[in-house]
Amino acid sequence: MAVWNEPRSFWTWGNVSDEPSDEERHKMAKIASQKLGQAVTPPPVPKLDDVQLSPSRIEVPADLSEFVNAGHRERALHTYGGHSLELLKALRGQFDNPPDAVAFPRTEEELERVLSWCDQHGFAAIPYGGATSVVWGLNVPEQCNAAVTIDMANFHRIIEIDDISRAANIQAGVFGPDLEAQLRPHGLTLRHFPQSFPWSTVGGWVATRSGGHYATNHTHIDDFVESVRMLTPSGWWESRRLPGSGAGPSPDRLAIGSEGILGVISSVWLRLQKRPVYRATAGVVFPSWAEGYEATRHIVQAKLWPANLRLLDPAEAEASAGLNGQQPLLIIGFESADVPQSGPVHEAVRIARACGGHVDDDAILIDDGTGKATGREGAVGAWRQSFIGVNAGVSNGLGLLSDTFETSITWNKWPEFDAHVRDKVGTALRETLGTGARLSCRFTHVYPDGPAPYYSFSGVVQPGGEAEMWQHIKDTATQAVIDAGGTSTHHHAVGRMHRPGYDRQVPTTFKSALRAVKKELDPGGILNPGVLIDP
Repeated sequence: MAVWNEPRSFWTWGNVSDEPSDEERHKMAKIASQKLGQAVTPPPVPKLDDVQLSPSRIEVPADLSEFVNAGHRERALHTYGGHSLELLKALRGQFDNPPDAVAFPRTEEELERVLSWCDQHGFAAIPYGGATSVVWGLNVPEQCNAAVTIDMANFHRIIEIDDISRAANIQAGVFGPDLEAQLRPHGLTLRHFPQSFPWSTVGGWVATRSGGHYATNHTHIDDFVESVRMLTPSGWWESRRLPGSGAGPSPDRLAIGSEGILGVISSVWLRLQKRPVYRATAGVVFPSWAEGYEATRHIVQAKLWPANLRLLDPAEAEASAGLNGQQPLLIIGFESADVPQSGPVHEAVRIARACGGHVDDDAILIDDGTGKATGREGAVGAWRQSFIGVNAGVSNGLGLLSDTFETSITWNKWPEFDAHVRDKVGTALRETLGTGARLSCRFTHVYPDGPAPYYSFSGVVQPGGEAEMWQHIKDTATQAVIDAGGTSTHHHAVGRMHRPGYDRQVPTTFKSALRAVKKELDPGGILNPGVLIDP
């Protein structure tokens, strides 16, 4: 679990304490050896102090040296985000384009000073939270003359809690576990749990429009934001804190998802809730994928708002939940701080059964406030453990290529969309990774008007050829998703990776308007150049 003052890892998500052990890596190497048909050993982890970096192009002024660091170690640690290819480069000791300096402002006044310094000298300024970006959202572009990463780790506190309105003013650098630890004594919770929750920050969630715990209703961080405070090169941007407003276009909506190109988020007011005590869970299997997604549609359109409504296709259900590879699995979960959840879960199960689903009555688990475990048994428990146990570094460098892409689409287009994506990406997988490559899908979030499918692919590749193979598959997936009417990303953000799809998706007039906003807020174009729009 990441906390603000622990040393970070440079080759996996999170901190040094999150790094997979040698035993874990050698165990995975045995699996890779069997799949490749040849011996594979984990590459040694280089010593960070021994890796080669290009010289810094910046001389830090004396008045900033107390919180701006141009040392070798910090520059290396801040070179990459969390995508598997980035982490593989780090594991191989390749640090192609590190920042020239790293700033650790401790106050808003110091944040103002460092951003002004970057603006005056034309240094690229890259906001940095937990470094879990998987879309190349915090890398230094090659065309930059010099770049400063602004690490918000010192902004790690809750400023104020409004118990009456159930909201809190939270600094941008707070990690997920630290946020919940600070809220717990008040009996409150945000309950926004992206898969990167242990290692990502509040500011990163808002800047990238992250998707969290809730599969329906409050799916994105957008739904929790009351107001945003953000520093731009032209001054502070802070919206009025309100439960809602019809006063023109929302300033918050422009800041949310801006991915660091308009300003550096300092703090946000987020809506909270009481900690849930009532829970209910059921895992429903279906004879076919089509019956599974039709049941999902009927449940979400009934507006019961389950916290969990995740459909796993047969391949995903086999790999993550231990099923037989022939049946999809629908995981249904409800939670509340105030209302028992027996009624809602039984209604959702009734709808699922009417669509062909099967679940035994004794497998519908209900906690009426006694603390009974409802999500740790059977197929649901197996999936849950698989989901929260992700470790980005355990298979790196072992000849196992795996990644994901996610999107959303309306229900009326969904069956044809799914068939198109599976056809195009399946062909690319066979061309690059052979007939043993695997493609699977699950719904991470669902809406009354459509699902958010999350595709995973994996296969074996000779070590050294990962980047080329991945690029072909990724390009194919992006084109297939956009051609079929989907979005370039549902919750992973755009970064630099998804620019080709994003450029096709958004109206040309909107991109022109966004450039005009950036020119007003960031006249020098220093903030995170190359993300969303051209520098």
